[in-house]
Amino acid sequence: MIRDTSAQDRMLKPSQQRGRRLALGGLALASSALLASLLAYYAGPTIISQFSGGASVGLARLSLASVELGPLTRDIAAEGRVVAANSPTLYAGNPGTVSLKVQAGDQVKRGQVLLTIASPELTARLGQERANADALQSEWLRAQADARQQRAQTQSQLETASISFKTAQNDLARQSQAFQAGATAAAQVDQARDTLAKAQVALKQSQELLGLKDDAVKFELQAKRQAYERQALVVRDVERQLDELNLRSPVDGQVGQLFITDRASVARDAKLLSVVDLSALEVQIQVAESLARELQPNMAGEISGAGGTKDQKWQGLLSSVSPEVVNGEVAARLRFAGPQPAQLRQNQRLSVRMLLDHKDKVLTLSRGSFVEEGGGHFAYVLQADVAEKRAIKLGLQSLAKVEVLEGLKAGEQVVISGADNFKDAQRVSISR
Repeated sequence: MIRDTSAQDRMLKPSQQRGRRLALGGLALASSALLASLLAYYAGPTIISQFSGGASVGLARLSLASVELGPLTRDIAAEGRVVAANSPTLYAGNPGTVSLKVQAGDQVKRGQVLLTIASPELTARLGQERANADALQSEWLRAQADARQQRAQTQSQLETASISFKTAQNDLARQSQAFQAGATAAAQVDQARDTLAKAQVALKQSQELLGLKDDAVKFELQAKRQAYERQALVVRDVERQLDELNLRSPVDGQVGQLFITDRASVARDAKLLSVVDLSALEVQIQVAESLARELQPNMAGEISGAGGTKDQKWQGLLSSVSPEVVNGEVAARLRFAGPQPAQLRQNQRLSVRMLLDHKDKVLTLSRGSFVEEGGGHFAYVLQADVAEKRAIKLGLQSLAKVEVLEGLKAGEQVVISGADNFKDAQRVSISR
């Protein structure tokens, strides 16, 4: 026989069994109460936050930043490139064949011939216009000679009429004296008086004819002269066009880019080459459209670039802002406030910083998507494991920070990015 524990078992009375069950039940209740207390103490905040918030978002999906008290600088930082303030481009005034005198990068002086264009058509036209001008000049000179000849003839007729008038006067005087002496008849006196009247009319007509001839000759000579001068202007214009085929540098500088090759045939108004005036350089930057409206002429800026073993900085002034928006950006140019730095080249990269505003001891917060998504009217503030939506008011905004006017305090943690996961809930639990 195998020994067991049957010898140790003994029957209990009913009263003893009921007492034992009551003791075991009380012990179970006490254990449950203790377990509930421990659970409420350690997991209570989490359970409450889970039941109070509409969603639960992981902390790793969020970007947080602290509200700080300090300075706020509102500026524009951009990469710029050196451009010439004066960089003229030369075009062909007439079609022809190009003969280059310089190459890209050559130093040139103002007035120096850069290239020539051979235009046989324009040369032939100049010869024709000059021939026409010579013909008109000959006509003008011949008209002057004819005018002198006609005036001489008219003047001769006037002098003849004047002599006839004088002769008639003398004859009338002699006939009158003879009639008074009784040596001639009255008819002779009347005939002499009629002859004088005819001579007077002829003299008057000769005088008027001389005046009319002078006026007619004057107008004719003026027309001939004007025709010749008009043709002379055409000749000078063609000469100017022919002289412009020798393209000269408009500034002291450097040949920039060649748009044609030597001995190439070009059309009228074709782009030939550009000249860079290295004595007047500016820095061009691209500014976001939202900030471009705040730029004003002569606004101060700082230009920096690598020079040797350390960075160099120069003061600049905003010279111009383009009125055109391209791809959401506006082009602006700065000129150097002091002497122009040496050894700058076209399209060289420089950094530009323009100060728009500055404040000391203000509440600041790192810029994030909450500025654009919520329009800067609300933000989620982290308290323990709950993000609470709170109305705020922002002031100045820079590229990195924003000014907080209302709704936040220094030291508070704010969700600056990832709040789109909250679905606009008022309270959201955050899981770590």
